[in-house]
Amino acid sequence: MTLDPQAKAILDQLAAAEGPALYDLPPEEARQAYEAMAQVFDTVDIPIGATSDQVIKGPASDIPVRVYTPIATGGALPILVYFHGGGWVIGNIATHDKLCRALANEAHCIVVSVDYRLAPEAPFPAAVEDCYAALEWAEKHASEIGGDANRIAVGGDSAGGNLAAVLALKARNEKGPQIGFQLLIYPVTDARMDTGSYRAFGEGHLLEARTMAWFFDQYAPEGLDREQPYLSPLRAKTLKNLPPAYVVTAGYDVLRDEGKAYADALREAGVEVTHVNYEGMVHGFFNMQAVLDTAKTAIKEAAKAMEKALA
Repeated sequence: MTLDPQAKAILDQLAAAEGPALYDLPPEEARQAYEAMAQVFDTVDIPIGATSDQVIKGPASDIPVRVYTPIATGGALPILVYFHGGGWVIGNIATHDKLCRALANEAHCIVVSVDYRLAPEAPFPAAVEDCYAALEWAEKHASEIGGDANRIAVGGDSAGGNLAAVLALKARNEKGPQIGFQLLIYPVTDARMDTGSYRAFGEGHLLEARTMAWFFDQYAPEGLDREQPYLSPLRAKTLKNLPPAYVVTAGYDVLRDEGKAYADALREAGVEVTHVNYEGMVHGFFNMQAVLDTAKTAIKEAAKAMEKALA
C-alpha cells in the first residue's frame, strides 16, 4: 500500500503550514479553521440545476437545510438526505457544498444537506434528533422539492457517516421513514478508538487520533455510555433488516478498520453491502475534488451505486 502522491502533497502542505491542531482550539475557532481548509482544497466550480436554502422545524430549534436539484431532471427524483462530517463539532452546509453538488449531478438525485446542531453546545443526541427530523421532513415534503418519497437514501462522511448509519438503525427500530440506501463515507462506527488503523495512522494523516478523542469528548462527554448503538452503530444488538449500504474507507485513515468492520457486520446480518477501500487515500478525500483525482472518481462510483439502488 502506497500513499497517493496527490494525497502526500496535501499532507506535506498541511505540515508546512504549522497551524494549531484542532484539539488545541476552542470549538468556534476550530470551525473557522476547518472552513478555511475547505476553501483551499475544494475550490472546484460545479454548476447545479438549482439550490434552495430552507429552514425546517427541529426538535429544539429550527434546522437550516439546502436542497440541491441536479442539472438534468425528469419526473420525481430519488432523494439523498446528507449529513456533513466534522466530528459532530465542526463543518456545515458550506464546507460540503461542492460534494453535495457533485452527488446530486452524478446520482441524478435531489440532495438535502442538513445543518444539524453541533457539539459541545448541543451534545449527543442533538445531532441524531435533528438529522432524523430532516429525514422525516424530506419524506413528507418530497413532492415539493421534486423528489420521490418512496426512494430516499441517507448519507454522510465521517461523523456524518455515523449519523447516516444511526438514522438507518433508528428508522428501522421506530418504523420510521423507509430508507432505500445508506451511503457511508469513512464513517465513525465505534467509539472505542482502538483499532489497528488508529495505531498505524493516528498521527500525521490529516485526521489524528487525538482529534477524534477531542471530538468524542465534545459530543459524548464523560459519563455518557459510548457503547450505545446510536453513538457506536457497530455495537448494535442486530444489524438485520437495514437498507443496502455502500461503505467507503481510505487506506491511510484512523477510521479505516471500523468502516470495514461495519461493512462486514452488515454483510453477516444479511444486508446487501458494497465496501470500497481507496488504498492510497487519506481521511476527508471526498472533500478535495480540486486537488485529488481519486476524489472525483470515488464520488462518481458512489453516486452510480446509489442511483442503481434507488432506480
